[in-house]
Amino acid sequence: METSSDDGIDVPRQYTLAQARERLAALRPLLDEVVALRADAAELQASFQGGPPTDLGGLPELKAAEARLDELVALITADDVELKGIAPLLLDLPGEVDGEPALLCWLEGEVDIRWWHRPHLGFLGRRPLG
Repeated sequence: METSSDDGIDVPRQYTLAQARERLAALRPLLDEVVALRADAAELQASFQGGPPTDLGGLPELKAAEARLDELVALITADDVELKGIAPLLLDLPGEVDGEPALLCWLEGEVDIRWWHRPHLGFLGRRPLG
């Protein structure tokens, strides 16, 4: 969700660390569904391309999984959450660190948001939160 500045220009939402952690907690069921669907879609795709058959179905089930993944991405990226990667899942939430613009960063497998990076540096510039 973008907010409007005093001059009417839409600016991305800025999360405090506490708000970012709350948003991540709210997103957990969707993120878990992405992980499951991602695996199903990979198995269905491999089977469709001549790999071993799967009990998950065929092309209709693959298309359904892909459509649901698209829906989940839209839900996850609402409120200015950036989905930087799907395998593994990588989320950035805009915020500030020491008064400077920063992206609060979460990577699949991490329990909490404990990293940040400057917007122009990306994942390679990740630093632990103080």
